[in-house]
Amino acid sequence: MSDLMQLYTDVGWINYTSDPGKLERAYQNSLSVITAWDQEKLVGAIRVVGDGVTILYVQDLLVATTYQGQGIGTELFQRIMNKYKHVTQKVLLTDAEPKTKEFYTKMGWSMSDTYQCVSYVNFSC
Repeated sequence: MSDLMQLYTDVGWINYTSDPGKLERAYQNSLSVITAWDQEKLVGAIRVVGDGVTILYVQDLLVATTYQGQGIGTELFQRIMNKYKHVTQKVLLTDAEPKTKEFYTKMGWSMSDTYQCVSYVNFSC
């Protein structure tokens, strides 16, 4: 668990690190998790939730800052997508940063409005 906390802290995702127990439960309840390691150091993780049949939601994809740009995020994303290639609907919600948009476009994903769709959220902080 401390490895996960370090990774989330490194990328600045403080909503996760403010409650370690909640982060641990989130990982325990995930449909699937794939991690990347540099020997003993956790350097990346992807986790998905859903039913594994009709819906797959990419909840988290993160790579330690000093390891970004080395293809780790791409590898994690491709592995999870290959594992669930049979799932009908795959979605994620992320920030609108140019590098984030570029990454997911490179992965073959499109913004929902491309499909005449919208998304709705209700954040409880």
